[in-house]
Amino acid sequence: MASIAGIAIPVSARPLRQSLQVFNGLSALKSVSFSSQRRSFRSIRLNPAPFRVSCAAKPETLDKVCGIVKKQLALADDVSITGDSKFAELGADSLDTVEIVMGLEEAFGITVEEESAQSIVTVRDAANMIEELVEAKTA
Repeated sequence: MASIAGIAIPVSARPLRQSLQVFNGLSALKSVSFSSQRRSFRSIRLNPAPFRVSCAAKPETLDKVCGIVKKQLALADDVSITGDSKFAELGADSLDTVEIVMGLEEAFGITVEEESAQSIVTVRDAANMIEELVEAKTA
């Protein structure tokens, strides 16, 4: 079991590396102790990760993304698209998704990496990613 501030997490069912990923990004955590039936580790020091706050996309960004998605998929005016709309539920296949990403890149003046594009499931995911890319571009 791994213990963090009194919370026990079973790690015997998964490799140690996967267990450590659970703790990745916790900047206040200095060390973690693990024990299992076969091995016992006194503690593992974790490098503090930089503190990062992720905010939801601005409403105007979300609205613009909804408009681009609607246009790319040639959806009727009566079809409602929200941040929680999933591309698959809107009838988008992989080619449609690529075209949507290309439209977003053009509209916002950004470049989306292939790995990031593959992680987009909902319209809100796309809007949040755009906010992060635009922020990184202006920083």
